[in-house]
Amino acid sequence: MSIASVAALWFLPFALPICLYVCFTDLSQMRITNQAVLALAAVFVIVGLIALPLPVYGMRLAQLFGVLLVGFVLAAAGAMGAGDAKFAAAATPFIAAGDLRLLLALFAANLLAAFATHRLAKYTPLRRIAPEWKSWSAGRKFPMGLSLGSTLALYLILGAFYGV
Repeated sequence: MSIASVAALWFLPFALPICLYVCFTDLSQMRITNQAVLALAAVFVIVGLIALPLPVYGMRLAQLFGVLLVGFVLAAAGAMGAGDAKFAAAATPFIAAGDLRLLLALFAANLLAAFATHRLAKYTPLRRIAPEWKSWSAGRKFPMGLSLGSTLALYLILGAFYGV
């Protein structure tokens, strides 16, 4: 992995609760709150100054704005939800550029597992655990925050153990 394990260890205790919150709110309300997105971005802005060298920090902030722009275009075109686009942008600076292929593979596996698990729970008695969740009755829509949040959390956990 290209992420420094020290950086992942700095980010993990602050980003992990936000990632779990995003998973929960998207499952229960079918939305990713602006507060969660802003909190995640603030974690990077503040902790990134400690965890990363200044040139890397600046490049990662630039990545945030690039992904935000692309995300807004995709959201406006209806290709993804606005909350998903904003969360993806806020999560981007935590990712080392050299780990992009690993991250995409992790996201793909995570997306398949999350989709299968959500659908399994939706159509079985497991649904009774949280019967009021909006994601059960959202039709064909899927709470992508479940995959986005857990992918960032898993990436940082892996980075803490296997980073450089």
